[in-house]
Amino acid sequence: MGDGTALTLDLPRAPEAPRIARRRLAGSFGAALEERQLQTATLLTSELVTNALLHGEGSITLLASLDEDRLLVEVIDEGDGLRAAPARHRRDRVGGYGLRIVESEASRWGTHQGTTHVWFELER
Repeated sequence: MGDGTALTLDLPRAPEAPRIARRRLAGSFGAALEERQLQTATLLTSELVTNALLHGEGSITLLASLDEDRLLVEVIDEGDGLRAAPARHRRDRVGGYGLRIVESEASRWGTHQGTTHVWFELER
């Protein structure tokens, strides 16, 4: 990504993984992002890491890079890909909004076929 800043982080398959990811993302990019952008980035990162923790397999890796145009965040685990689109949410169920939040807040987002590799971009 040119002259930007990059972060590669192996996360534990443990409940503290989303918190670790948020802290490292904020530590790496907080000074370069506006407060609102940083809040959105940490929220979306937390959602993707939580999904990898709850629904994925094996190791979890966070990749992030920042340049003058965008922040790109990718979360990868060793699963074999997303099995279905986000289900319609039931009001009596806690959680389940992760990818809907990502879709709503990110400039762009997507997956890589055949792996559990989900990414989002925030334009600067």
